[in-house]
Amino acid sequence: MDSQQFRAALGLFATGVTIVTVRSADGGLVGLTANSFNSVSLDPPLVLWSLARRAGSMPIFTRGSHYAINILAADQKDLAQRFATRDIDRFAGVAWREGAGGAPVLDGAVATFECANRSRYEEGDHVIFVGEVERCTARQGAQPLIFHGGRYFTELPL
Repeated sequence: MDSQQFRAALGLFATGVTIVTVRSADGGLVGLTANSFNSVSLDPPLVLWSLARRAGSMPIFTRGSHYAINILAADQKDLAQRFATRDIDRFAGVAWREGAGGAPVLDGAVATFECANRSRYEEGDHVIFVGEVERCTARQGAQPLIFHGGRYFTELPL
């Protein structure tokens, strides 16, 4: 099995799309698109996500006391693409409010988890971040943005 075959097979698992946000020590806003999000525990309330070790934002997420995981709505595809683009001001013109520990919470998300940066585990070429959820919000009835096979989708009832 080669890495391309492995990546293609992983892409067949449909996931939601998130933007993980943090405030840097100097007050700057940092965020990135991620689909590596999962629940861990109800008691205490824990979630996880992962970030490539070589990511330029790794030191900021590692040092930050809090971050927010914003689950995107179907109408936020452009936001997902924006936060996946390098060398731009990802927050320019984006509506947000300050969450726990100063982490930016994006307006219009289906759900948001405001997390204390609890622990990290280095595995392979990624670091797994476990966050303790201090606050969460949800927009009932909002359609989620879904990623599958390299394309964006929205919920289709069966």
